[in-house]
Amino acid sequence: MFDFDDSRLENAEVLADASPLLMNLASSGARVRREAALAEGQLAALADSDRPRAVIAYGPEARLLRSVLEPVCPVPFVAWPSLGLPGWVGPLDVVLLIGRRGPESLAVAYEAVRRGARLIAVCPSDSPLAKQAASRSTTLLPVNTGDPLAAAVVALVALHRLGLGPATNPDAIAAAMDLVAENCSARTDVSVNPAKAMALDLAEAAPLVWGGSVLAARASRRIVEALRLASGHIGLSADSADLVSLIQQVRPRDPFADPFDEGAAERRPGLVLVDDGLDDEASAEARLRLQRTAEAVDIRVTRLTHTTDSVMERYATLLLTGLFGAAYLQIGLGRVA
Repeated sequence: MFDFDDSRLENAEVLADASPLLMNLASSGARVRREAALAEGQLAALADSDRPRAVIAYGPEARLLRSVLEPVCPVPFVAWPSLGLPGWVGPLDVVLLIGRRGPESLAVAYEAVRRGARLIAVCPSDSPLAKQAASRSTTLLPVNTGDPLAAAVVALVALHRLGLGPATNPDAIAAAMDLVAENCSARTDVSVNPAKAMALDLAEAAPLVWGGSVLAARASRRIVEALRLASGHIGLSADSADLVSLIQQVRPRDPFADPFDEGAAERRPGLVLVDDGLDDEASAEARLRLQRTAEAVDIRVTRLTHTTDSVMERYATLLLTGLFGAAYLQIGLGRVA
């Protein structure tokens, strides 16, 4: 059982021990710049061509690509979750493959080449996947940091160059992530550090994380995964109706309860609302209902908000802030090895 100690968030020795965890997050923007620069030569060679029948994305962050592309892509965009490819894929289609370790990516590359599809492979240039993907119809976009989000940014740039997606500015995304790293740095006091404040809010809570837009909902799922890993506690990201039902079952806090009575103690939820400013009317109503339901039973509400800039800058800002929050929760619980 790990007990949260907020003094750890300001303890120089503890934070120094946790520096690898925090530095990995702080260098997120640098990884985006590095991958974009590495792939720039191949990206520059891409040009608009005949419009494909469909785009099929496979690999880490394929669903993120779909979330960004679906509203604007002029052809159907499929995030394919299974081994291989759909039976209908052929020379009229584009297969976008963000590589991962294991045989699954190799199988997708083999199928794309065998069927004559145009293949865009985002992977290290010296990897087995790059060799498997080689063909006259293949564009290899080299990456080497192993960061799925940075690779997804490269893929988004490629799709824009092909006339299939919105303009994506890696430098702007990286700058947004650098700003998060500065605002959430270990030396920043908890009073102005949104990630440390989030960790304090969730110190003894079971996190419920919700975002209204498609991208905010995706960020919510990634954040709650990080919170579960950091704390070892149950956490959930779900539809607003499901979260409201869970919150309504929580008993109001008893102001006379003995906080040191372990028999009476319970892990109450903590609600995190992720807001990228892209809620539709239904999402805005759901957000308000979640907030009011939580407040009615004295559940603390944490708000992660970034409502300006491009959709990917908003997504990257909210996600990285949440990941920093999970890191400080892990530090406060003393779970850093």
